[in-house]
Formats: sequence, structure tokens, C-alpha cells
Amino acid sequence: MAAPAASAPAYRQLLVDGQWRPSSTRAERAVIDPSDGSHIIEVADATTADAAAAAKSAADSFASGAWRRLTPAARAKVLWRVADLIEANAAALASLETRNGGKPWTAALGGEVPFAAECFRYYAGWCTKLEGRSKSISSVGTARMHSYTRLEPIGAVALIVPWNGPLVQASWKLAPALAAGCSCVLKPDEHTPLSALHLGALLLEAGVPPGVVNVIPGDGRVGAALVSSPDIAKVSFTGSTATGRKVLAECSNDLRKVTLELGGKSPLVVFADADIERAIDGASRAIFDNAGQVCVAGSRLYAEASVYERVLAGIAERAQKLRVGPASDPDTEMGPVISAAHLRNICAHVDSGRRQGARIVVGGAAFDRRSGFYMQPTVLADVQPTMQVVQEEIFGPVLAAQSFASFHEALQLANDTRYGLAGSVWTDDINKAHTFAEELRAGLVWINCHGVPDMAVPFGGYRQSGWGRENGYEGLLEYTEHKSVMAMLR
Repeated sequence: MAAPAASAPAYRQLLVDGQWRPSSTRAERAVIDPSDGSHIIEVADATTADAAAAAKSAADSFASGAWRRLTPAARAKVLWRVADLIEANAAALASLETRNGGKPWTAALGGEVPFAAECFRYYAGWCTKLEGRSKSISSVGTARMHSYTRLEPIGAVALIVPWNGPLVQASWKLAPALAAGCSCVLKPDEHTPLSALHLGALLLEAGVPPGVVNVIPGDGRVGAALVSSPDIAKVSFTGSTATGRKVLAECSNDLRKVTLELGGKSPLVVFADADIERAIDGASRAIFDNAGQVCVAGSRLYAEASVYERVLAGIAERAQKLRVGPASDPDTEMGPVISAAHLRNICAHVDSGRRQGARIVVGGAAFDRRSGFYMQPTVLADVQPTMQVVQEEIFGPVLAAQSFASFHEALQLANDTRYGLAGSVWTDDINKAHTFAEELRAGLVWINCHGVPDMAVPFGGYRQSGWGRENGYEGLLEYTEHKSVMAMLR
């Protein structure tokens, strides 16, 4: 299916208290298509006053009980309708992801949109299963006691999402928060607000009460205002580790709950006994999908010395054959990066690797094109652990590769990072695979695959890759408070 002809996005204002409204200052921000640098539309640019209004709307709706006091079955039906509406609007949503975020059309229509729908269906099923427990009293003596626990929604929550997967990231946070009974303020990144605004409209259409979901695109000042708002009980933030530290510092002032999904520098470790062709294909997808703008991108490759050059050659061949072009072209395999500034940052990282002695196997520069922001698929070989390209998240289609001689060395190299979000190991030795997975300091480890998502599997990082978990039952619990109740019986 070809991408539909470009049309004006349907939603361009803030969604606050169930109403579409302009920014309090009437300010607007241009939304850009990274495939050609063209102007798509002007969208309302939220202010700190708008953030305060949205936070109050969420807090008021929570206090009213309009959503949290619905029966779990009633909330489940609404979330299921959201999923149906996402699928009914698949072409429109995929077009927004393609034009606004540079996501290739086939990936947006066949991956992003169905996965967003699945987020809401998955958590619709949990609405009726969020249960407490009865407890046996152990130390009160002869008194007759009845004790039980409750899982209650935490309150109004701020959900701050990045630009690299705006529809899915919004769904990852909204679905469990709503399933738990929370009210929400969603702040999409200022670069990519369009699919989040459309999703807000679908939530209203599905029957989410006014004020329960507010959507306010804006820059970091808006996010900071939400994080510091006294009306917000919890913050869920996905973005850079540097910004995550600021979010954590602000939330610590009054000990509000926080979930942080931050940076990553994920290792992809290939042993000589692996299916090498399968590993080459997996490693290529792990770094070049979405132009490497993925938090779990396999950006550090470690291959056993006897297969190192073969793996490098295979990945380089795939890089050279990749069809790089506009995201709307159904034949495009790798689209643009998000902005001119981000493209310059990626190139600066590659230049640092070159200066520090890395060997450029393929790529190494931006494409020389009249319009759009395109980076060549790049492989840097023979890197060293201290290099910037090894230690810092580049967030682009740049792979840093090094060989290893033993299991111990591979593990040492893989763990030599301040991050710990994800990683993968490739081997046909089941003992080696599971031992490596056990010893790798990362929140998610794949064996003989990389980057495979599933809503049932908790997602989050060790060390500077974040706090808390998203997805699965564990992701739902992040939006609840645990209450214990004890009653003395006569």
C-alpha cells in the first residue's frame, strides 16, 4: 500500500479539559517534515500557563472520579474502543508518523500503528485483574483481625514522550495509566506532536471523559512546568539521561513518584558458533532501522575474532544496499533523521571516532542532498572502549565494532558502559547464551534476535538507563499505590 497523498493534519490545537484550544499566548510552532525539510503545519505551542491548566484539569478529573470510579469492565471497554479506533484510523496515523517523524511508511503502517493498538488492548485486559490480596495477621496476638491490600490509581500523571516513536511511546504510557484509573497530561516532543494530538481526539471519541487525557505539545519549559506542578502525582519520562537527571532532581523535592526510560548504548555480541548470516541480518536491522533513532539500537558490535571481518563485511554490504530516501516512499528502507541539528550531531560523533583512530568501513558522512536530513549508514571498526563513539549514545545509524577473543572479554566489553538498557547475544550454545544473558548488566536481553518488542515483557534499564519499568503487569503497577487495610473484629 502506497502512502496517501499529503493532507493537512486534522488536529493542531491543545487538548485541555476535553476542549481544543489555542496556546494561552496564541503562540504556534512550525512542524517540519524531515524527509525534505518542508513545512507541514503550525501547531499550538504550549506555555507554562497551559501546562498548569492541563495539570489542574487532570487533577480535577481525578478528584471527581469520572474515570477512576468507573467499573474496571467499563474502563476496559473504552480502552478496547481506543484500539479499534486506532486501527480504523491507521492510514491517517501512519501518515502523520511518516511525515512528522520520518518513519518509513511501511514501518509506520505495519509496525507502529498495530503496536499502538495492541498497547490499549493489552492493558484493557488488565483493568479487571488489578487486585489486592487478603493477608494473614502474624504478630497481633489473640486479637481477631482482617487485613487486605488494595492497588489504587496514583493520581494525575505527567507523561513526557520523545520524538523517535511518538505514537507508540504515547500509547505505552497512556494505556497502563488509564487502565490503573489515573488521569493524564501527555506532552509530546515539540518536533513530533501530530500523532499524539490525533490520538487525543480518538481517546475522546472512544469515551474517555473530558479532562482525563490532556495533550499539550511544547518545548522543555512545558515539560519542566509539568514536572514541578503540585497537581502532578507522578512523572513518566522517556528521553535523554541528562534530562532524566533534572526530572529526578525536581521530583525529589517533594518525593513524587517517577519512571525514567533513558539512554542506551546496547551491545550486540556475536560468537563464532552463531548462525553468522542470521546475526549479520539482525545486527544490520538493530542499528539501521529507523535510522538508528531507537533507544535499544544495537550500536556496539562485539564479534569473536575468527568471524569479526566476515560479520563486518556482511553488515557493510547491507548498509551499501539499503534504500535510503523519503519516508513516504514505500520502497524506502531507511528514512531521514529528525532534524538538521541532529544530523550535525551524528556527524560530529563520527568525526570524533575518525580522529581517535576508528576505521570507517562504510558511510561516515551525511548524504549530499538538496533537502531533508539523511545520514549514510555507517560502520566504524576497530574501536576502543574509551572512544566517544563507544561510550556515548549517538542515536543515529552508526555502528561501533570491535573483536574479542574469549567469553570473559566479550562480557567485560559489553558491560563497560554507564548504560544498561538492552543487549543481545548470538550463539547456538544454549548454556553460553543464558549464562551471558545472566551476566549482562541490562534490563532486557535478547538471544539470537534484537529489538523484538512485546507488551507482556517489562522494559526498562539498569544504571543510567533509567528507573522503573514499562509494559507488562510491572508497567501497570508503576501507576498505582499499594494500600494496606487492617480491621479488628469482635
